[in-house]
Parts: sequence; structure tokens; C-alpha cells
Amino acid sequence: MNLPNKITVSRIILSVILLVMMVFPFYQIGFEWPTYIVAGRVEISLKYIICAVIFIIASITDSLDGYLARKNNMVTDFGKVMDAIADKILVNGILIVLAVDGFIPAAIPVIIITRDTFVDSIKMVAGQSGHAVGASIAGKVKTICMMAGVSLMLLYNLPFELIGIKVADALIVLATILSVISGVQYYENNKKALLKDM
Repeated sequence: MNLPNKITVSRIILSVILLVMMVFPFYQIGFEWPTYIVAGRVEISLKYIICAVIFIIASITDSLDGYLARKNNMVTDFGKVMDAIADKILVNGILIVLAVDGFIPAAIPVIIITRDTFVDSIKMVAGQSGHAVGASIAGKVKTICMMAGVSLMLLYNLPFELIGIKVADALIVLATILSVISGVQYYENNKKALLKDM
């Protein structure tokens, strides 16, 4: 297994650890995470601080594995498949948990997961025809906004919460909108390959 693939697998492991930490009922085993008061206004749990650190590290590996694979000509079918799986576990998993915990509306993970399913289906069909088109600028900006928004959300929107600006919410909503836009663009760019057999 080459280095980029090892990094991808490490992202899956980090994602699983993150999700387990988010959903595990620690109170049932008598454990309570310590909390901290920031500037006398915002209370944040150590659990969410640790989860934010894990998410940020995992997000960095999302770009790192692809960069190394392309730079060193190490792109493999295993890497392509596992990279997609790692991304879905990390982003979709954390969005579902955040929705269940009441941090974000349930509509957001529904839209994101529906869009991803739609785009992945297009990739599969277009890829078989050799007409697949790479991610658009909207898709790349969406990823950046989502990673930054979720990181801030896990940190209770600090430090912006201290001045009353909901940056985390805005970034996640923007990422959701860009997700839909990039999905439409992906369809338009691959429409000929998809409709040629109709």
C-alpha cells in the first residue's frame, strides 16, 4: 500500500473515531466531559474540542492524499474508491450527527447526501464512457466552506460567537447551496455521455 492510500485509510479510521466520540453515550458509563467557559459567555465541552481537532486533521488528509498521489504518479483504483468512501464517512457522517444533536437543520445532510448520490451515479455512468469531467470550482469551494463550517460548528462558532456572527452556520448553508450548484454543473458537463444511449 503506497503512502497516499495509507493516508486515505487513516482518514477513514479518524472518521470512525470521530463519529464514535460524537454518538457514544458517555453518561451511561458515568463519564462526563469537562466544559470550559470562554470569555464568560460561551460554554464548550472538551469532547467537541477534541472532535474538532480530529475533524480538522482528517480534512487536511483529504487534500494531502490526492496531492501526493498525483504528484508521485501513485493514483490507484483502490485509492480512488477508498478516497470517495472516506469523504462520505467523514462529511456525511458528521453532518448527520450534527443534525441529530440539533446543531444544523436535518435538511442539510439530506440535500448533501442526495446530491452526492446523484453525482456519484453520474460519475459511474460517464466514467464508463470515458467522458467524466472533474470537479468544478463551485464543488471545490463547497468543500472548503463545508470543512471550515463544520470545524467552527464543533468549536461552537468560536471566536465569532463572541461577537454574535454566525460564521459556522453561514459557511455550512453556503456549502449546501454550492453543493446543489456543482451537482447541476456536473450533470450539464456530462449530459451527453448520460443521454447518448437513450
